[in-house]
Amino acid sequence: MILEGSPEGFLESSPVEYSDSNKKTSQAKCCSPSLKIFIGVLAFCYFSKSMTGVYTKSTITQIERRFEIPSSTAGIIDGSFEIGNLLVITVVSYFGAKFHRPKIIGAGVLLMAIGTLIMALPHFIMDRYKYDTAAAHTNDADNFTVRSTCSPDAQNTVQQLVAGCQKGEEESSPTWEIVLLGNIIRGIGEANIVPLGMSFIDDYAHPENSAFYIGCLHTLGVIGPIFGFSLGSLCARLYVDIGLVDRESVTITPLDSRWVGAWWLGYVVSGLLSLLAALPLWFLPRALPENPQTYELDNLSKRHKHTPRFAEIAKDFGPSLKSLLTNKIYLLYLISNVVAFNAFVILITYTPKYLEQQFGQSASKTNFLIGVTSIPPMALGIFLSGWIMKRFKLDLLGSARLTLFSGITALFLTIPNLALSCENTDVAGVTVPYQGSVEVQNISSDVLTSCNADCGCPDLQWDPVCGQNGVTYISPCHAGCSSTHGTGQNMTFLHCACVQSWGMSAGNSSAVLGQCSRESRCTVMFYIHLALESLAFFVYCLGTVPFFIISLRIVDPELKSLSVGVLLLVLRVLGGIPAPIYFGALIDSTCLKWGHKKCGGRGACRMYDTETFRFLFLGLVNSLRVLGNILLWLAITQINRKVQNDKRMSKDIELREPVLCDPEKQKTLI
Repeated sequence: MILEGSPEGFLESSPVEYSDSNKKTSQAKCCSPSLKIFIGVLAFCYFSKSMTGVYTKSTITQIERRFEIPSSTAGIIDGSFEIGNLLVITVVSYFGAKFHRPKIIGAGVLLMAIGTLIMALPHFIMDRYKYDTAAAHTNDADNFTVRSTCSPDAQNTVQQLVAGCQKGEEESSPTWEIVLLGNIIRGIGEANIVPLGMSFIDDYAHPENSAFYIGCLHTLGVIGPIFGFSLGSLCARLYVDIGLVDRESVTITPLDSRWVGAWWLGYVVSGLLSLLAALPLWFLPRALPENPQTYELDNLSKRHKHTPRFAEIAKDFGPSLKSLLTNKIYLLYLISNVVAFNAFVILITYTPKYLEQQFGQSASKTNFLIGVTSIPPMALGIFLSGWIMKRFKLDLLGSARLTLFSGITALFLTIPNLALSCENTDVAGVTVPYQGSVEVQNISSDVLTSCNADCGCPDLQWDPVCGQNGVTYISPCHAGCSSTHGTGQNMTFLHCACVQSWGMSAGNSSAVLGQCSRESRCTVMFYIHLALESLAFFVYCLGTVPFFIISLRIVDPELKSLSVGVLLLVLRVLGGIPAPIYFGALIDSTCLKWGHKKCGGRGACRMYDTETFRFLFLGLVNSLRVLGNILLWLAITQINRKVQNDKRMSKDIELREPVLCDPEKQKTLI
């Protein structure tokens, strides 16, 4: 990487720093920026980007509910980050490495901050969040007007559209597209941080310290997700229109499938933090003289070679890319990581949603516990992976074996999760029929039955109540309740005919707002799942630093930056973008009850079939992990073959050199 090492910030001081006395050398180095300072600044950028990325994952459910979109559309929003990233990552990885890398990284972080702030913009241009509920005190023109209890005049006043909605006209809500646009811009800005930052460290660090520095960098970066999940937990607990509505007037709780937290607040916080992270990079020089040999080589390059022009660099791009893509070991390694990355993206994107649906936990509690139980083991695993690389001086083959070991062990640790499952909540007409039999023949037609036939209940309504029989009903109307007591969250629905049909007496036929609680053992299994997942993450992250080191060492030295760039590009194209979309569509196929928009049209899912969800989630993730490990093993066999061939060639050269240097032995050989 001689072409990129023109240390403009040290042009005048270089003769003093390395040619004068030890005292002057020490003084100059003390006052000069070092690689450790660059790592500290870059770690702050890693912290900011990882916090924002994890916060985005934690808000998937909130975004679905706020914009009334299915999981597949939310997957497109999540994958848009990868779209923005792949638009520029290859070009930035190659051309950016030839110029002032710290400033290029700083510009990217600034763009990342702008995109993050744009993602919060829809909240400030949308109307307040409205939901239909039987506990409303007044008829709001901006909301549904629903007659939720069974009464004689309910037949003709079931539902009225909001003001402005005309017959045949659907509500136009392009605001989620603004979130998508902001995520694309965030992806463009983030593209250069990893490839340029890693290659910069590997260029200017001593070879024996490179892996350790990268491990420390990723360890500090993993702290970001802890704050990301914690921030997601806090924002999910706060109501979306915090400060604009009276909290006492909100009749739903964070456990309700209609609840929307303050999803936008985290984007404002993380966007401002990214702006702060971008500033120091603009004041760092082009090269960092931690390694005197590298520094002197850069100065020699500056004195004897002109700075390459853009056309000269572009001319070499094609041959460099061809050389990279014809490397069989690199291609096999690339394919194995594409498969494994699909599993990782599905896991990191939909684990919060899976835990919410499978174990009946709120988004706030789920995000908080994921942050405090999974991220610290990941940080420790990444740190130890760098320490192991340095302590045992692992070569290319050793790095590959460590990566395979961590992947296989993590897979075995997650298998017990297949046994941790909770049954679907009993919802009359959805998972159980009204009379208590174990099968539901036709879900769509069973929500209305004899006990609520005269109530005029809207089939599209979702305002769940829990009856004293332990069964959840879609609404007080569907429970056949004829009267109410109390107001707001404390409202109780009395004389519910459908509750009485289960053999309950008239005095025990009431219902309260919200779904019935899940069985207590679900909470126990929830904590067991978190413990096993945390241990699996720790073991899996032991292969993090070797993963990046392999991509740097299986290619020619001048292709290191391009190698990482192409790797990240392919991972995004074949993993980061399609994985959340196709798995989101699979999740949509498990939906049992859809919500609906104010002016018609399908909204976000209110309830999933947890058994099918579990089968798809764990089955697909583990299958991809198995396939990825098999492909990685094949790559290791190729690496081992190459290492053995190199050793034999080196041994042959050593045997021939004494003969070629001795005239008497040459005569004997002849």
